[in-house]
Parts: sequence; C-alpha cells; structure tokens
Amino acid sequence: MARFPITDRFRDRHIGPSAAEHEQMLKVVGAQSLDKLIDEVIPTDIRLQSKLELAESEGEYGCLSDLKSLASQNRNARSYIGMGYYGCITPSVIIRNVFESPGWYTPYTPYQAEIAQGRLETLFTFQTLVTDLTGMEVATASLLDEPTAAAEAMALLHRVQQRHRNRFIISETCFPQTIAVVRGRAEPLGITVDVTDVGQVEFDDDVFGLLVQYPNDTGGVEDLAPLIARSHASGVLVGVCSDLLALALLSPPGEMDADVVVGNAQRFGVPLGYGGPHAAFFATRQGYVRQTPGRIIGTSVDVNGAAVFRMALQTREQHIRREKATSSICTAQALLANVSALYAVYHGPNGLAGIAQRVHGLAVVLDEELTRLGITQTNQHFFDTLHLVLPEDLAAAHVREIASTVGLNFRYFESDAIGIALDETTTQTDVQAIVDVFRQALGSQDSNINWKDAEKVSDTYPETLERQTEFLNHPVFLEHHSEAEMMRYIRRLEERDIGLDRSMIPLGSCTMKLNAASTMIPMAWPEFSNLHPFAPREDTRGYEEMFGELENALAVITGLPGVSLQPNSGAQGEFAGLSVIRAYHRDRGDQNRNVVIIPSSAHGTNPASARMAGMSVVVVRCDEQGNVDIEDLKSKAEANADALAALMLTYPSTHGVFEESVRDICGIVHQQGGQVYMDGANMNAQVGLTSPAMIGADVCHLNLHKTFAIPHGGGGPGMGPIAVASHLTPYLPGHPVVSTGGERAIAAVAGAPWGSAGVLMISYAFIRMLGGEGLSEMARYAILNANYVKARLESHYDILYTSVNGRVAHEMILDLRPFKDSAGIDEQDLAKRLIDYGFHAPTISFPVAGTMMVEPTESEPLAELDRFCDAMIAIRNEIRQITDGEADRTDNVLKNAPHTAAAATVEDWKHPYTRAQAVYPLPFVRANKFWPVVGRIDNAYGDRHLVCGWSGTRT
Repeated sequence: MARFPITDRFRDRHIGPSAAEHEQMLKVVGAQSLDKLIDEVIPTDIRLQSKLELAESEGEYGCLSDLKSLASQNRNARSYIGMGYYGCITPSVIIRNVFESPGWYTPYTPYQAEIAQGRLETLFTFQTLVTDLTGMEVATASLLDEPTAAAEAMALLHRVQQRHRNRFIISETCFPQTIAVVRGRAEPLGITVDVTDVGQVEFDDDVFGLLVQYPNDTGGVEDLAPLIARSHASGVLVGVCSDLLALALLSPPGEMDADVVVGNAQRFGVPLGYGGPHAAFFATRQGYVRQTPGRIIGTSVDVNGAAVFRMALQTREQHIRREKATSSICTAQALLANVSALYAVYHGPNGLAGIAQRVHGLAVVLDEELTRLGITQTNQHFFDTLHLVLPEDLAAAHVREIASTVGLNFRYFESDAIGIALDETTTQTDVQAIVDVFRQALGSQDSNINWKDAEKVSDTYPETLERQTEFLNHPVFLEHHSEAEMMRYIRRLEERDIGLDRSMIPLGSCTMKLNAASTMIPMAWPEFSNLHPFAPREDTRGYEEMFGELENALAVITGLPGVSLQPNSGAQGEFAGLSVIRAYHRDRGDQNRNVVIIPSSAHGTNPASARMAGMSVVVVRCDEQGNVDIEDLKSKAEANADALAALMLTYPSTHGVFEESVRDICGIVHQQGGQVYMDGANMNAQVGLTSPAMIGADVCHLNLHKTFAIPHGGGGPGMGPIAVASHLTPYLPGHPVVSTGGERAIAAVAGAPWGSAGVLMISYAFIRMLGGEGLSEMARYAILNANYVKARLESHYDILYTSVNGRVAHEMILDLRPFKDSAGIDEQDLAKRLIDYGFHAPTISFPVAGTMMVEPTESEPLAELDRFCDAMIAIRNEIRQITDGEADRTDNVLKNAPHTAAAATVEDWKHPYTRAQAVYPLPFVRANKFWPVVGRIDNAYGDRHLVCGWSGTRT
C-alpha cells in the first residue's frame, strides 16, 4: 500500500457496486470471483497479458488542479477571426439551469417521446427559430457542424434533382473548412466539385447544384436572388450557408428562393470551445422533407387527444434504412440546439434584433475609423466582418505582431489582407483597442473614437438586402424574458424528461453511464471555452498538451498507434475510418476495393456510413447463437476477394457476446486483402481486458459519449475519434486551416481541426482519474453488472444470446416475442409500462425485432440494479396475469401505459385494475414517482399530419 494513498479515489465514486455488494452479486451470478467471471466471458486468446501503461489514477481534486494548469497554458486572447465561429454571451440562467444541469445533459435521444417532452419541445422551438430566420419551410432538429451540414445539403440536392447530373459548384467565397469537408464527402459519392467565382460561372448540363455563403467568407453581403434565379433557370438547385444572427437584419435566403439553407447556431449562446460542440442548422423546402438528413421533431396526439411532440418521419433514420440510408447522421448536438433555442426564447425577436444591430453598428464604426486611417475596406455591404486591404507601406505581419502583443487575434489572408469579425461580446473599448493597433502600425497620432459622433454613423442596407419580414412572433418567444420566467420555464421542461439524474437508463449498446461532475467543470472555464478553433497555436498550448495525452491514452487502450480526434460523432468516426481504409487501398493501386462486409447484427450506422464512403455493402449472416456465420463470411470474402475493402465488426457483438472466433474472422478478411474496422460502440467491455489490436482490427472508432463518459445530452454532443494501425496513420484526416493529420491525409471530416474539442477534456479527465487499473475495473464491473441482471431476469425472460458457458458481455437481449401470441403484448407495451415504474426503457427491437437490449453499465449500484430487475419481474407477472386470464387482454396496465396523473385522477375510473396498480405498482415507486405529462403517443397520426414548427399560437 502506498504510504500516502489517494483518499478521494474516483473509481470508488464512479463504479456503482461496493466491495460488499460485489461479493453478494457474485453469489447470484454463480461465479467464484470477478477474475473467474471475466475468464468465462472473454476468450483467452485475446486477453491482454499486462496492465495498461497509463499514469496512475488521480483524485478528483488533483485532476482539476492539473486541468487548471493546462488551462493556464492557453492564452485567452480576444479573437476576431470569424469564419463561422464567434464569441457570444450565454445567459447565466441557461448556464446554470441547462448547460450545468444533469436533467438536461444526461438524457438519451428522445426515442421514448412520452418521457422526453421537455427536450422535444425545445428542439421544436429550435426548428421554428431556424425556419423563421432563414425564411424556409421546414428545418431539422440540428446537425453536427456547418461544413458537414453543407455536405448534407449537397447530397440532398443531388438526390432531389430532376436529371441525373453529378457536378456541384461551390463559391470560392465559402469558408475554406466548408469547401474541404464538402469535397471530401463528394468524391466517394461520384460527385465532381468545382470551386469558382460564381458571379462568372456558366451552368453546363452536368451541374445539379450550387453552394454559396451569405454573408460570405470575407464578410461581404450580396443579393443572391439574381444568382438563384439564373441557377434555377438552368435546372440548378441552390444551397446557402448563412448566419442566424445576421438574418435578424438581412433578407433571408428563403425569400430569395434558396432550396436549402445551412449554418452554425453557435453564436446563439454556445461557447466557442475551440471548435465545438455546436449545433448546425439545416432548413429546406417542405417538398424535400422526406429527404432531409437527421431528425425532425413533429407534433401528434396521445391516447387522450392531447397535443404532444415526437420525432417525426423516423423511417428516414439510418438505423432503419441501413445501406439504403441517405445519411449516417446519429448524434445531432441536441443539447447545444436546446441552448440555442432557449437563448432565442430568452431574448425574443426584439432582443435578437437588438444584439444584431449593436454588432453591426460597432462594425460600421470600425469601418469608418479604419477608412479614416487610410485602410481600404472592400465589402460594400457587410454584417459584422470587415475585409481590409492595407496601404502599400504597411505589411500585415507588422499589424499581426502588434495585435498579438496586446492579445488580439485577427484573420490574416495569404493576399496580405486582414479580416476582423465582431460579435456579441464586442464592446466600445474593444473597438478602440482594434483601432489603436492600426494606429500604432501606421504611426498615426489620431485621437480616440468620438462615440457621440459615432452614434450618428449609420449603414442602411438596400431594400433587396434588408429584412422586411417579422420573425419569432410566436408566444414561446415572447413570454420568458425575465430571469424568473425563464428559470421556471426551463424547470418545467426538465421535469417532463427522464435522465440519469432520476434513474438508470438501461439502453443496450448506448452505455448510459455516470457523467461525473468533476470531468465537466472545466468546460465552463474561459481558458477552454473562449478559444477560437483557428486561434494561433501559441495560444492553445494547454489544449495541445491535453490532445497529445488523450491521443496517447487512446492508442494504449486500443493498441493502435495512430489517433485522430477530429470526428465529432460515432458515425463521423465510421466515415473517417472507412475513408482512411479507402485511401490506403487506392494509394496501393487497389482502386476496385470498394466492398464492405457487415454482419446482419451491426449498428445501422455501419452500412449507412459505408454507403456515404462510397462503398458497396455485402451482408453476412449470423448463426443461431448470434455469432458471425464463419462459412458465410468465408464464402463472401472469397467471392469479393479482388474488391474487398473491409469488414465492419462490432466487438463484443451487438448481441452481447465476445465471439470466440473473432481472430479467425479477422484473419479471413486479411487473407483476402481487406482491412478490419471495429465499431467501438461496445468498448465499455474491452478496456484493459482486450483491445481492437488484440482481436486483429486495423481501425476502430471510439464513442467517447459511451465508453469515456461524455454526456449524451439528449442526442449529442458526441465524439468519435478513430485509432488506426501504423500502416494507416499517414491517412488520418487533415484540415485546410490548421495543420493536422497524416502526411497523406484524407480531407477534413469536421469543420474544426479537433472536432468538438470543448468536450474532449471530459474523457481526458475520466481516463486520468480512473488510471489504467480503474479503466480495467470499469470494464470488469460492466460485465459483472450485466451478468447480475441476467441472473436475476433469466427465469422470467428468455435471454436470446449467450456464450457457450451461458455468460453475456456487458449487455443482453431479452426475447419478448413469445408474449405477442400469449398475451397480446409487444416490446412497445413493455417499454411504456416501464415509465410507470420510473425507468427509461432499454433499447427496443434492435438488433432483433420484438426484443429488448439491456445494458446496466458499471456505474449503477446494486440497489438501482435491483429496482430495475424488480420492475422487470413485476411486469413479467403482469403479463402472466393476462396469459392466465386474470387481467383483460386489451384493457390492462401494459396496453394503457404510461399512466399520467390526469388519467389516474379522473372521477370515473373504468379500468378493471386499480389506480394504485396503474401508478404505484411497487413500493419504491411511491418514494420517487415520475409522472409522464402525456399518455401513449399516436405515431401514425403525427406522420399523417406533419407539423414541424410553432404556429402563431401555442398548443
């Protein structure tokens, strides 16, 4: 024992079962020890023989102190770089009650709409915010970032075109990161991209789409209507990248007849965070609604006829459409969309217009002052950004030197021009400081700005550019402008949802574990949150040290030496990993290797991402035990030997088992020249016990929002870094603005060089505080907890797949299909009944229809595991009562679930069961009752009557 042991061991706070509970659980499981259990679960030939070579665990206090030290290495300069990223002010009422509230950041994606009405309403509000400001007809509930949203716009325009054309034109005045990402996404789809001056472009017969920026890369604002009309006359559809705050003053692209409008909602209350996470927006025509990527929130009714919210048009989602999917969007930055929506609610239309007018007014004053100094500003019309051409005797490098000395970052073009973008945080003092930099550079003795005269300076847009239409005139944007009203509104929304702050969320494959507060505190520190993603590298030393340590830790954990932190979701990690494999094959002259073999049990994002990466998908069967059918794999690998690019494999399998033959599976693919891609969704059961490298994988992605404890946030943020073998390291993603990636890098897959860098410190701190041994314990207890739940439930439910010795990995599948015939009960009924017990349902109907996939994670204590098991056993008894004729087959507690307070307190109770049976089915429910605000939702009605934004009055 260490002489001075750490007394605040994070593992003791994070891992749920205590030492005494651990022994009790082993007896129920029937294992002699935890070591023996792990030996029974994981094949011997893939077990790690040594401990992870990571630093010893740190206490929470010590880790936070170290992060403070890292933060101090970042220079919190004032950045006026722009390029889609701007300083903003997050209202304190939103920071305290949303950003820092586990009631908002711990819930899962709102697939169970009855217990997600708060988040769904806020996302519905976000869609209204976007449609109102862009002038479009329909918007999605957010995407990952502006560049990937632009790539999705390109793909949509390609799908909906009237003729088969494959050429896409991008204005040279789009942001460089957007151009890079769109190019990278276009090439695998067979789309040719031309970047050009769109004012001079001629639309040939092979052009299907055009992408422009408004305001553009240098800050200029031009009337797009003539260009859009000319494009449409040639059969060319138009996408516009825009800025929501600018659209409070500028004529919206929808009124110019744009077909798609995308952008970044970051400046609506979301910190810069060195690049993310931020919610992108995507708006389009009503006629294209079934082609839009990601999720759309719509309205419907519940069984009582009450208006409700739900995710609409779910058949578009990649987990259902698989290789026929039009997008691999999974994580959608929902938490950040909520923040942006609530920012708009708090400020309202007048507040937003006032912020926009103030930003623009300061930019106009700055333009006047710099022009007076002899500096040429090239934008005739602008919103917040100036493009400056210096006098011949003044070099941009000289300006940069002076600006850097006083802590100001501008944008410096290769042409020696300078860009300055103002934002909500800019003050009169800031404008004076900017002017002083140029005065010093020019040697001018001019006096300070006369702000009384400056108030008289005005810049009115011409009628074609000035917004004429009102926006956000819906009561939701007009009722919550005092802090008291806003606080209560946020609280009302939060209380309608179930998150980890209420009870365990046993979602299989989604790993809903504790999101420790200590890992998240640094996100709010300005040294981390205020950095622009394109700030000079000398300003970001703390971030870069953290990135290096995190990359090294992930390399050790996976056994794969090359790591890229850029992909900002699991699906983006899949796309990046497959693109790296594709580049590797092509570099070797294997142009025809474009077949990806994927087991039938794989996550839906696997085949969807393969299609996005330009691959053809071949599905391999699973046998009766749920394992990959070896003979079918051999047959298909041999049949596609010359074209085989990769196998995508989830390990342990989606069926919850460590397949014994995994090395043989990888060997079969390697023998035919393919690479092995391991989906890292189930890494929670691997860390420190085995690794992707041990099983034979060449690439894996890591869902940091699963294994490494970044919160799910109701559907994002997420991060999906990739780790690759040494021969693939040269192809790791690059970036057009900040040098990163391998020497033969694939195109950027995200707008920022390190993706959503602002949440990477969560996983960094999680790894530091657990250390190598703690991470191994994490995996061991994930396996113990799962086998404990299995042991308690297996006499009540059929466990669909187990290993040969009857064990499961970290999750299991409960087969509910027999209840359909015996009691008329399906998986939806059981899911809704769990709400009455206070639980979010496990994953339903994946990977097998009519089942539930349960994953308890390592962070749930025995008492919570028992509460969940007690609820599942009680529900099984309720089903048995139906089967035995003791309960009505149609009017029973499952078919009528969930029961709202309104339904339970009606004067005339007509059901054959009691009110207590409905709402207090077990004693523990009374102590912590969750009341759903709506009853069972009619999904079909919602799709038949699609409404995706607030109308003039609230329902």
